[in-house]
Amino acid sequence: MVGRSAEKTAAVAAELDGARALTADLARLDDVRRLAAQLADLPRVDVLVNNAGASFPRREVTVDGNERTFQVDHLAPYLLTRLLEPQLRAAGGRVVTTSSFVHWGGVSRRGHLAEAVESRPPYVATRAYARAKWCNVLFTRELARRWAPEVTATCFDPGGVATGFGRSAGGVTGLLFRSPLVAFLRTPAQGADTLVWLATAPDGWRNGAHHAHRSRTITAPSARDDVRAAELWELSAGLVGLPV
Repeated sequence: MVGRSAEKTAAVAAELDGARALTADLARLDDVRRLAAQLADLPRVDVLVNNAGASFPRREVTVDGNERTFQVDHLAPYLLTRLLEPQLRAAGGRVVTTSSFVHWGGVSRRGHLAEAVESRPPYVATRAYARAKWCNVLFTRELARRWAPEVTATCFDPGGVATGFGRSAGGVTGLLFRSPLVAFLRTPAQGADTLVWLATAPDGWRNGAHHAHRSRTITAPSARDDVRAAELWELSAGLVGLPV
């Protein structure tokens, strides 16, 4: 069990008999490298769930020099997945990444991805978040292609879930989560249903695809572009200091 808050992570791990509680701040890539080192004793990883995500009302740059939303939502999970490659391959494992339907608003032109993920002013929180979720879909597609057949990769949209996720977010997202409309959102258990299904079901899901309600869903045409997927993989490798 991995989380940013030591106290909250330990509390959840205590409910899961025998689970280890580890912490990492995805806004610091050295934390991700430390986490991977702590997991080096595992001979295999059957399922890796990249579920962390955030949306920030103002543009911030991490200590690693990346726009914060892009790093927390995509770059750090990318790095952790790459570092756990031996254990995932040993298990014939699965990688499940939480994306969102808002990825439709995160399109970037071919050859301009490096500029887009910086989210230069004028910064729009919802656009930065949409682009990060778009990256999740492209990453899943490219991961499935590169690591097949040993490792499979899927991503999914949990829907609007009534958690504390969006309360500090900017734009329309923040307004929604701070309004009475939050009562109409899905429960955390409902939001997690497709995640658990992708992690445990023997079949029914599509490798490299985006899902919702336990079914494959249509993605933005740009999120099905193998050229953009390869560009993102190569850009991400360079930003975290790994070979392509």
